[in-house]
Amino acid sequence: MARAMARGWGEPVLCSDSGSGRAQTLADELGGRAAGSNVAVAEGADIVVLAHKPAQLASVAAEIAPHTKAVLSVLGGVDLAALQKAYPGIPAVRLMPNTPVEVRRGVLCYTPGTSVDAAFEAQVVTLLERLGTVVKLQERHQEAASAVMGVGPAYQALLAEAQVDAAVRHGLPPALAGALVADTMSGTAALLAARDYDTLTVRREVTSPGGSTARGLTALERAGVRGAFQDAADSVLGWSPS
Repeated sequence: MARAMARGWGEPVLCSDSGSGRAQTLADELGGRAAGSNVAVAEGADIVVLAHKPAQLASVAAEIAPHTKAVLSVLGGVDLAALQKAYPGIPAVRLMPNTPVEVRRGVLCYTPGTSVDAAFEAQVVTLLERLGTVVKLQERHQEAASAVMGVGPAYQALLAEAQVDAAVRHGLPPALAGALVADTMSGTAALLAARDYDTLTVRREVTSPGGSTARGLTALERAGVRGAFQDAADSVLGWSPS
């Protein structure tokens, strides 16, 4: 995720890693510098983007908190209470982006911590808006949002793959099928936005009674597409049927 965000910003980076070499690879790609330590990053940055493993929160904070001006956390499952405990008195923002930030078409859901003032929040929003659509959430909605937009690119890719496979089965070349599916998904997203996200209206506009679209939708419903997405959301959020 850090790489996707950095690519979306498209500017030289100051980054570090745990020895994997990925920081140097990213610096080679975008310019900037792979620092020799996390402390060097913290000392040289106005905002540190935390993108390490969630279990490393305490150990990384112990290392860099004394040198950090502000943190932007993309650590999955780490709530603001834990983040602020690790970085006491430091402006902290919990963030959930998705991978389309790489092409500046992402969705980024954020929740500011108690030490974040209006000026700093505005600075963060301006920075994030370069990567896509920015949504401020109450923290209690973060997990549910992640079950939609966080995992969404994988779900959309699976839907696209299934449609491409079906088209190829009926004779379309794979590259053409892929382009048709991807461009249709993109256009439909724009149409949904123009219709104030009224999915029923968009479906009705293309569905003639008894027509081919109606038959296809019936087949999808019969196959359990709605239930599958409900089950997927429950699985992501760790819910089980009562």
